[in-house]
Amino acid sequence: MTTFWIVTVLAVLAVSTPLLLALLRSRSEIAGAEAFDLRVYRDQLSEIDRDRARGTIGEAEAERLRTEVSRRILAADARAHQGAAGTIGAGPRRVIAALVLLALLGGSYALYTRLGAPGYGDLGLRSRIAAAEALREGRPSQAEAEAAVPSAPAADAPEEYAQLVVRLREAVKARPDDLQGQALLARSEAALGNYAAAYAAQRRVIELRGAEAAASDYADLADMMVLAAGGYVSPEAEAALDEVMKRDPHNGVARYYGGLMMAQTGRPDSAFRIWDMLLRDSPADAPWVPAISEQIPELALRAGINDYQLPETAGAGALPGPSAGDMQAAAGMSDEDRQAMIEGMVENLSDRLASQGGSPEEWARLLTALGVLGQTDRAAAIWTEAQQVFATQPEALAIVRDGAGRAGLATD
Repeated sequence: MTTFWIVTVLAVLAVSTPLLLALLRSRSEIAGAEAFDLRVYRDQLSEIDRDRARGTIGEAEAERLRTEVSRRILAADARAHQGAAGTIGAGPRRVIAALVLLALLGGSYALYTRLGAPGYGDLGLRSRIAAAEALREGRPSQAEAEAAVPSAPAADAPEEYAQLVVRLREAVKARPDDLQGQALLARSEAALGNYAAAYAAQRRVIELRGAEAAASDYADLADMMVLAAGGYVSPEAEAALDEVMKRDPHNGVARYYGGLMMAQTGRPDSAFRIWDMLLRDSPADAPWVPAISEQIPELALRAGINDYQLPETAGAGALPGPSAGDMQAAAGMSDEDRQAMIEGMVENLSDRLASQGGSPEEWARLLTALGVLGQTDRAAAIWTEAQQVFATQPEALAIVRDGAGRAGLATD
């Protein structure tokens, strides 16, 4: 920091030196120049008289030259007297120079305190990375972040659905080792906006699955934790993301939240690289595309990229729908309650896909769910529609075809 101020003062002095020298310079130098001109002109008059005496020039020419030189003498004498009258004393000149220097130094400091970053040292790349790493290591925990999130109103859910969730909670509490019940509880709590309860149930799902826990299980856990913390990626959520990346380095949820964490901890350069690559790898209807598209232009500027152009991808995010496991879950509930809950989830997903569209994974999930419910005719109609929607996307159609096969439909 000391080096910065030394360089700043030297720069101000370098800029102000010509002005200060002009102020301090005495007008006597100008007066001395005029006196020299007067001596030259008087010598010229003497030279004219000598030339006339030698007969080199005539009288008329000598008179004309005397008149011209005399005019110059008068003009030089007038300038000398004018300069003497306008001369400022040495004392006032020093005062003015000191005031100018103070104004330049004070103005520079005031401008820096307004636009600069007082208190920061000279931050090179290595120092910036070290500062970001310290920020990352010292960031708040999941519990601290949740405590700072204001209470949100309860999700607007039908009374029947809310009552079913209450019954599900009681059933899972009585049977804590019921894997399918915990899975359905995690998704149901998330649907109601109870993200802390949701990730607690999802964590239990992972414990019960043990070594068989998949990347999607940890991705759901991280997603619920970030939502519970109001969009903040805590160290605990980062640990869940690490587990996702160990199992699936291409997982979109983990890559999105990984970039978000970097942006939150002072590494816009890393966040930009992660998000830009994710955008280019993602289908237009991936749920993270709208969020990244909105934030990445500013992130690019923070990363030092001034001419960033969004890749040709866009689309609205999709909400998670029921999985095949959800359809088999809810052990401990009555058959009627379980059927009502599953049908409600299926209807919500079906309505959204019909009105807004969705990813091929969601279409496959809907077909699987309808197969579990025994609604094969409806599944066949949706499979026909899906073939038209994804006719030009063979890879996406293959994903939907798998769902149709699990629903018991002929896909050849």
